[in-house]
Amino acid sequence: MNQILSTKIKNNKKVNKKFFKLQFTISIILMLSLIIFIIYSFFNLNKKEQLSSNLIGNYNIYKLYANTFQEVQENDDENSLFGIIEIPKINVYYPVFSNLNEELLKISPCKFYGTNPQENGNICIAGHNYNNSMFFSNLYLLNNNDEIYIYDNSGNKYIYKVFSFYEVHESDLSPIFDYNPFSKELTLITCNNLNLNRMIIKARQVD
Repeated sequence: MNQILSTKIKNNKKVNKKFFKLQFTISIILMLSLIIFIIYSFFNLNKKEQLSSNLIGNYNIYKLYANTFQEVQENDDENSLFGIIEIPKINVYYPVFSNLNEELLKISPCKFYGTNPQENGNICIAGHNYNNSMFFSNLYLLNNNDEIYIYDNSGNKYIYKVFSFYEVHESDLSPIFDYNPFSKELTLITCNNLNLNRMIIKARQVD
């Protein structure tokens, strides 16, 4: 009887040992997979940031030679540059694409509504929020009267001052059309990754 019990206990120990080994192996694989994913995401974001920096570094050449940037494919209307956005308070300095699509948004902020800084109206620019210092991640740090600079392709500088900050539902398009038609306004849009709303910064051009 004791031998049978002893054999059962040994078998149970063996089974438990195998189970724990399997569990440990699965945990290690999952952990390694997570680490690889984090490293990949980090390098992928850095690559996009570097491409944006390269665009800035070659901005003047871009205005002269349309095919300077290989990674942006061809310089057609969809990939042309609207200008540069600078926000000194949060160390933002990026080229702005003239149109918006998901691939361009991964590289730099994109204009998707409005005309140009010389005309009355509302220029809308969207940028990703990666919850770090990239692109529009730190828009929430802006306050009223903070300055935003837009540079056009002729090198002209336009100064805007923030006058409003709020959030809307992700499907709410009202910030695009909410502006004084007799003033020159700028609307910056990014995601609030905590509640999936859209963060809106409204600014007005100063003379």
